[in-house]
Amino acid sequence: MRTTGRVMIVAAGAISLSVAVAASAAASTGAGAVAPAWPAAQGMTTRVGPAAPWDAAGIGAVRPADSWGRAIGVPGLAALNKGGNAEVNSVSCASAGNCAAGGSYAYRHHHSQGFVAVERHGRWGAAIEVPGLGALNKGGAAEVSSVSCASAGSCAAGGEYLDRHGRAQAFVVSQDNGTWGKAIEVPGLGALNKGGNAYVSSVSCASAGSCAAGGDYAGRGSGAFVVSQRNGAWGKA
Repeated sequence: MRTTGRVMIVAAGAISLSVAVAASAAASTGAGAVAPAWPAAQGMTTRVGPAAPWDAAGIGAVRPADSWGRAIGVPGLAALNKGGNAEVNSVSCASAGNCAAGGSYAYRHHHSQGFVAVERHGRWGAAIEVPGLGALNKGGAAEVSSVSCASAGSCAAGGEYLDRHGRAQAFVVSQDNGTWGKAIEVPGLGALNKGGNAYVSSVSCASAGSCAAGGDYAGRGSGAFVVSQRNGAWGKA
């Protein structure tokens, strides 16, 4: 699992937004560097990578139509982040001022959990633990790796967690009409993931309740999977 310091979010003019993670550098191109996602725009997802230890400030950005606003700490995350390590991994905007972000925080030393935060009409709400993820994350290491929003209040996210046997499993979670449902293990992936090392690396939503996710698992060697959501229900990987 990746770790970093305080997490901030930034919003810009008509196109929301970016993420600034304290302790990395936008200009860096080495391992763990952040690559600005200039083509990203409305309805698309941008990802922020882990900070390099030699960097001072890291930024994953959407090219602004206007000037960027002031970075703020993710609201509510400090109350969750008792272990002092948090990061935003992914941001997606359905329209101007309507976005979602996801990542991880340390709820105690060496134990991490996934969170989501939602921006509505230009104002960020408090970060929350991904509903249902606590029940899955018995091994104490989880994160949201990708978020995608098709419209305001209709998003999906995915990531990974450790089960009670310490095996990495992949999860997906959906937001409908502004409310997040419960995280579930990617249906059908358990039969593929014999080696216990699965995760969701990307999620994309074309419309509310119609998304797709993909990632990796360990079977006989390493394998790739895809899974689709139709009318709000996830099929089998």
